[in-house]
Amino acid sequence: MLRLPPGSRQPAFLQTLHMRDPVRYFETLRRRYGPVFRMKLLGFPPQVVVSTAELAAEIYRMDGDGNRAGALRAGYVPWVGQHSLLTNDGEEWWRHRKLLSPTLHGRSIANYPELIAEIAAKDIGTWPLGRPFTLREHMQAITLEVILRLVFGVRDTEQGARLRAGLIDLSKATGSAALFLTPARLRAWAQRSPLAMRLPFLPTTRAAQAVETVDHILFAEIARRRAEEDADADDVLGRLLRARDDQGRPLSDQEIRDELLTLLEAGLETTATGLSWTFERLMRNPRVLARLQEEVEQGEDDTYLDAVVKEALRSRPVIFGMGRLLDKPLRVGGFEVPAGWVAIPMFSLILQDRAVYPDAGEFRPERFLGEGAKAAQKSFLPFGGGRRYCVGAQLATLEMKIITREVLRHVHLAPADPAPEAQRMWHATLIPGKQVVAVARKQPPKRRAPVQEAKCPVHPALSDDAG
Repeated sequence: MLRLPPGSRQPAFLQTLHMRDPVRYFETLRRRYGPVFRMKLLGFPPQVVVSTAELAAEIYRMDGDGNRAGALRAGYVPWVGQHSLLTNDGEEWWRHRKLLSPTLHGRSIANYPELIAEIAAKDIGTWPLGRPFTLREHMQAITLEVILRLVFGVRDTEQGARLRAGLIDLSKATGSAALFLTPARLRAWAQRSPLAMRLPFLPTTRAAQAVETVDHILFAEIARRRAEEDADADDVLGRLLRARDDQGRPLSDQEIRDELLTLLEAGLETTATGLSWTFERLMRNPRVLARLQEEVEQGEDDTYLDAVVKEALRSRPVIFGMGRLLDKPLRVGGFEVPAGWVAIPMFSLILQDRAVYPDAGEFRPERFLGEGAKAAQKSFLPFGGGRRYCVGAQLATLEMKIITREVLRHVHLAPADPAPEAQRMWHATLIPGKQVVAVARKQPPKRRAPVQEAKCPVHPALSDDAG
């Protein structure tokens, strides 16, 4: 007889209601049942959750032979398409991974830092001084502009405005918790039903309409760029148009479209939210902010900046967890989990593991410096792990470090309210509840710090050719 993990006996409907505050719910379950527990959400397969890096590794060992991440995500983010790295498995996933990875690592992004800094500085120049404003809106604007320039390669002002508006609508339409918690079968039916598609208030209808608008723009842009045949284009779209697999095959227009939307889905809200939490934490920890400000002013090193970014992602993870659909039974933590279940390394729990991170509730970048750094790094999983480790982690870290540095160079930020902002669910992410309300004051002129390339946060020794 199977020894299943312990877990809540509440009906799936009631357990799903707890997802209005997922962080507190997961913490409650861990305290009650231990580091491995099960739960059941309405419309989803039974789930087993693990809350330590060691247990997560047992799940990751089955990647590619015993579990599928793509099959699970296809139900959550169908708008990215069937060719997306997020929704694919098997050989097609591996083919796309090898084609996309080089465009987001090493030499391919070596020219990006100055442009990212320029985009950030331009937006910072519009910030109101001396009165409260929501910082997260500006982090979204900066990261969206980065995507438009570095990923889509948009240069035309009019085309950029259309795509920017379309991507903003798409992000809003696909980011609601209502859409995320809608069971996959019900969501699929609603998107196929002519009746449901005539109901504009449904989250599925809003998402479908936003996708259609963006698709029209993207396919036109892909066709235009193919006709140009620019061999020197260094944006991601230009590189994907030139990419060839081991058999010399290019990516189709549909495949490129799917991967561009993947980078939007995985890189826009996540990076903007990571930056927002970074400043939310810095503003409420003046000692850390002062030390970081000193490093930025000296402009010789970014060691502490790197630790600050890591600690922000640890203390306020953007993604609360990422699961695998089991094709084979899994033995984890002394329990047996049947095939057909979902196994989830829960980042919001792993990154709060007090055995690894003492006083886990404190914001302390020094965890990633000195003697304890190796242990802290080993459990640092905000970008996932295994074969499905986030392909854009290096670019996201680069963005976070450069944008954080630019903000500190230009303004001094203080919280409008000293109380910490609560974590709130937005699709599969955890965002600041009040959007990070800050008050900015002009920094006196300082010597500009040199822009340095960011290293991969989990595998800092990756070479320029890593992929």
